[in-house]
Amino acid sequence: MRVGTDSSPVEVKAAFQGWLTEFAGTLESADTAGTVGLLDADCWWRDLLALSWDLGTFHGTDKVAGLLDENLKSAAVSDVQLITDFGPRFVAEEGGSGSIEGFFTFQTAGAWCRGVARIREGADGWRAWTVMTGAEDLKGHERALGSRRPTGPRHEVGATTQRNWKDQRDAAQAYADREPEVVILGAGQGGLALAANLRLMGVDALILEKSGRIGDGWRSRYHSLVLHDPVWADHLPYLPFPQSWPIYSAKDKIADWFEFYAQAMELNVWCSAEMTDAAYDEAAGTWTVKVRTADGERTLKPRDVVLATGAAGEPNVPDFPGRDSFAGTVYHSSKHGAGGSWAGKKAIVVGACNSGHDIAQDLHEAGAQVTLVQRSSTHIISQLHGIPAIFGANFTESGPPTEYSDLLASAFPWPLVLEAAKDGVKQTAEKDAELLSSLEAVGFKLNDGPDGTGLMGYALAKGGGYYIDVGASGLIADGKIGLAQGSGLAEFTPSGIKLADGRELDADLVVLATGYSNMRETARRLFGDQVADRCPLVLGIGEDGEIGGLYRRTGQRGFWFMGGPLAWVRIYSKHLALQITADLRGVRP
Repeated sequence: MRVGTDSSPVEVKAAFQGWLTEFAGTLESADTAGTVGLLDADCWWRDLLALSWDLGTFHGTDKVAGLLDENLKSAAVSDVQLITDFGPRFVAEEGGSGSIEGFFTFQTAGAWCRGVARIREGADGWRAWTVMTGAEDLKGHERALGSRRPTGPRHEVGATTQRNWKDQRDAAQAYADREPEVVILGAGQGGLALAANLRLMGVDALILEKSGRIGDGWRSRYHSLVLHDPVWADHLPYLPFPQSWPIYSAKDKIADWFEFYAQAMELNVWCSAEMTDAAYDEAAGTWTVKVRTADGERTLKPRDVVLATGAAGEPNVPDFPGRDSFAGTVYHSSKHGAGGSWAGKKAIVVGACNSGHDIAQDLHEAGAQVTLVQRSSTHIISQLHGIPAIFGANFTESGPPTEYSDLLASAFPWPLVLEAAKDGVKQTAEKDAELLSSLEAVGFKLNDGPDGTGLMGYALAKGGGYYIDVGASGLIADGKIGLAQGSGLAEFTPSGIKLADGRELDADLVVLATGYSNMRETARRLFGDQVADRCPLVLGIGEDGEIGGLYRRTGQRGFWFMGGPLAWVRIYSKHLALQITADLRGVRP
């Protein structure tokens, strides 16, 4: 009997268990040929530290065989077991066919692991289309969760009443008598998520945040900013939002949550602390990091440094001619606060992606006369139709528990994510047809993203280039926000700007929503050319199917990049923490 949408859970489980039993036998005997024989010819295998101790995607049986030949014997896979508390489940696909998604646990010589497989039924039986094998915990350095949680300060062996929990936390934060093993620059979502994982793995990590409070990176953004990602995708590791949390978080609300998160997870953070110099000692394998704090300068000597100041990188501020002659105010979009002070004034926003649209809408609602300058075409989706298409059925109110949503997301290689995004772009465009045609009618230029991959293609390539409509598109279509399209800003004039086609626009305010440079340029500014030139560009999918630069070795010993949307940092902060911990403890496979 074939398994399909009408099959019972028992039948679905039996089919997956049958495949998994064979799969387990070939893995545990390090039988590459046998394992490959259980895979589809067009298979994808993503390994996240379990076998190769790297992040890598392998497409096709030849590439997978190479992965297994090189690593299967040394990995010493054992104890492959089906996870039954969620799934296996049958997932219908186009054309009436479908696949079974199932989860399993296993162990290697050095780690406790979990895996995901999607299997399809063919003439030769069940074969896996995608497989993911991922490390969860290092043996001997498991995260202090559940049964491994601490007992508490008054119940530890040798504990006294002279130092309570608060005393211990104050001492931990001060670093008066020890060095941090890891220094993380930035207390945004990336830095906090990584620090939480490192702490649970027993690694002493210190976050340096140059702002006065945790979360100020969000608080200082423009007044109207609201996250576009839904709440189900945005939990930080180990501490989900309350069930009453709104679907889309306001910037100040998320900033306050970050502050609470750091306290609840007992993370060591120095605020108003700015790194002023850093040098790496190749022989000793340590950094010398100088830090300016409110209490004076400190010198730290960590083994590892992580740049977690944001995957977008440095504000990109082109050097337009004549800027000094402009009598009005000009600043980058990262410096925009509230639009209220510009009521009744003329404002120009240069750039037509998320920040440009949001700031133009904010200024319009504040009573300014706003013109948006579109320098090149923009990918537009509505929040109503576009967000569900991007996040699918996993990150929804009725979706799987977060730990399984994350496994499913990480089990879908980035090249497949981009390929699937093409259909999502087409479906969203059909639903947004009225909105898109109204924009085209006023001359707004649209695109479908790199090679038709829409928002996801832009996000993976450069972290921007799109707009998720929450109202500004309608204002542009109605003429309430003016549009100057097709000609970028050529130069400033004393009274405004001149476009490349010669048109001049008067302005009291010019906001340069001109995006951000690559995160590697932040490394260049802070650590110098020698370090930056050893590192890859951050973002962009490489030949190995993984994101360049993020969550893995960079080319500079002891230096790592951490960043990305909340969902990415929740998933991959664990993988980065595992690599750092293994290096520090000398247990790297």
